[in-house]
Amino acid sequence: MSETKLISFEQAPAFFQGLRNAGSRIVQCHGTFDLIHPGLVLFFSAARAKGDALVVTLTGESFLSAHGNQPYFSESLRITALCALKFVDYVVVVPSSSPAEAITCIQPDTYCVHQSESDSCSGESDALKETLELAGGDLVCIGSETFSSAKIINNFFNHLPEEVRSQGRSLAKQYTPEAFRNVVDRFASLRVLVVGDTIFDRYSYVKVQGLTSKNRIISGRFLKEHTDPGGALAVARHIRQFTPHVRMVSMVGTEPWVDSAIRAHLPEKEDLFVRDHRITTVLKQRYVEPVSDEKEMNKLFSVNYVDVTPPPAEVIQTILRHLSSAMPEVDLVVAADFGHGFMTPEIREVLQKQAPFLALNCQTNSNNHGFNIISHQYNRCDCFSLDEQEILLSCARRGIDYHKELDALRCSLGARYAWLTRGGVETIGIDNGNHSMRWPPLEPAVTDTVGAGDAFFSVVALAAAQNVPIDLSTFLGQLAGGQAVKIVGNSHPISKEALIKSGLSLLNY
Repeated sequence: MSETKLISFEQAPAFFQGLRNAGSRIVQCHGTFDLIHPGLVLFFSAARAKGDALVVTLTGESFLSAHGNQPYFSESLRITALCALKFVDYVVVVPSSSPAEAITCIQPDTYCVHQSESDSCSGESDALKETLELAGGDLVCIGSETFSSAKIINNFFNHLPEEVRSQGRSLAKQYTPEAFRNVVDRFASLRVLVVGDTIFDRYSYVKVQGLTSKNRIISGRFLKEHTDPGGALAVARHIRQFTPHVRMVSMVGTEPWVDSAIRAHLPEKEDLFVRDHRITTVLKQRYVEPVSDEKEMNKLFSVNYVDVTPPPAEVIQTILRHLSSAMPEVDLVVAADFGHGFMTPEIREVLQKQAPFLALNCQTNSNNHGFNIISHQYNRCDCFSLDEQEILLSCARRGIDYHKELDALRCSLGARYAWLTRGGVETIGIDNGNHSMRWPPLEPAVTDTVGAGDAFFSVVALAAAQNVPIDLSTFLGQLAGGQAVKIVGNSHPISKEALIKSGLSLLNY
């Protein structure tokens, strides 16, 4: 690798300003560039002809991993391959997949995208064009022959099961790239109210040293910890990646750290939280070992901070007033019921009677096992998702026909759409027109399953509210879940951009 070609992100602004001052015209291309193939070489060649120096900004590996969009080749190999190309003058690794941040860093005279990238060429990417305008650069679409890196990897590197590839090819016959993008982009028009239990997930990392000699308990050395938004707040954060029109009704206590933790993820104008000193903010503290070698995180044990008594009557009345005032102004109500005390009978009744479109997720967990069963707590919704344990509890028996029981539950709730996620086995989607869809897991290498169901639910709720067909809406949910299992807990929301890219690659475009 030519070390003179690799410029650090921190040094890049001054370095390229120096080239511009010397009269050089800077051309930029940005992406993951997971595989160098003939189409990409032709693209770089055409881009280099637009100026005096071609800068390729590369999405950093840590950012891609954090958002569940792991490339096939490592960052160091991708850098080496790009630096070996004679058309590429400089390479900069950017700590973001956002073209806007890359453009701000380089300030190019010309920014090149391929003609097939219609989101950039057809005017859909207003943020990108605005950033370029501020930088004084032009957007140029290059129409040379191209091949998709992801498509080549998917079809010839054999890293995906044949069932996944076959499903993707079948779905691609029904939806063009533009149609796929348009479905996701239309989510931005939805006005959403998220309602439910706010949970904070604290991950405390320890290095296990062994067992103590006297009491035979695990001994560990503390390494670090972080606290992330969970529960309904995680759902709201996922949904905010797709639409800016999101408000949230929930309740928390008055612990000193709570307000700043909420504000880090939810603007004040979207905050309809009830705060009361008599409430314990739900906190789930998990003691875990650090992730290594792409293996699933090893969780040692968990300590939960949660009330066992219902919220005070005054708190419930305030929540009901918030709901009554907010629901007439939204298109979709997303109810994330974790069974931690927020969803009282009165609140459930108001949601079922007043929500214009009610998306429901009623979860079973260690705190409410056997008590928070969807068919016992609700009698109406427009769509819902649940997992294998939750449908077994609803049926009160094992050895069931999952498809049949899911449809029976959908009918009993009067829902238009229903989804069942079965972890590493399959996901089933059913609608009220007797259409169904089964998808195998999209991501076999799991880092952490916490929050994957919430990510799936967040996206299918948006899809259901837009009447997206069951085959495509189930696929969108699988893409969200596939991202989420590569993210530790809820440390990051899923990425709309990564969802679209991974979706198009799996559809073999």
